[in-house]
Amino acid sequence: MEFCNSKTRENLARAFAAECQDGARYQFIAKDAKKNQMNYISTILKMLAKNEMAHAKMFYQHMIENLPKSSNGNVNIEAGFPFKQSEICSSLATASQIEESEGENIYPSFAKIAKDEGFPEIAKTFLQVAEVEKVHSQKLDFLAQMYKKNSLYKSSTPKQYECSNCGYRQTKKEAWKICPLCQYPQGYVVIDFPQN
Repeated sequence: MEFCNSKTRENLARAFAAECQDGARYQFIAKDAKKNQMNYISTILKMLAKNEMAHAKMFYQHMIENLPKSSNGNVNIEAGFPFKQSEICSSLATASQIEESEGENIYPSFAKIAKDEGFPEIAKTFLQVAEVEKVHSQKLDFLAQMYKKNSLYKSSTPKQYECSNCGYRQTKKEAWKICPLCQYPQGYVVIDFPQN
């Protein structure tokens, strides 16, 4: 199938727009987290934002590589994009749901269309990005649940907490309020994600 007449062309544009929006959203949430002295969560969100922009660049590159030189490159898309003002916990939960939808439904369906239309490399990218989005969803859901339960820095059993600033470690049921070594606040404590 000719790329300019394909559904894959539109799907790449939609994916590019979605990834750019996800990246921006994570930067906004990261700023709120930092303002609330949750530096490590801010760092995680900035990393996710960087990942999303890398995905956007891949989708953009596929578009550029497949468009004929004579094309003006304009792609009209219609898609719903969530805009919702909320606090950190619900922002994390909403972001998790978006990532889950991209990883479980949207990108796999885009991959199938790309494969059926004769674009195997684009299909492969959609599937690989889908796997990353599933991991993002799990991380965001974990943070949202722990934040909601006020247990980001608490555990029912002793665990090792580490300061992301100086590397100080201590095994306890609850992380310190102020690092005993560098005096940085609790928001710099590394959050351990459960292993799958």
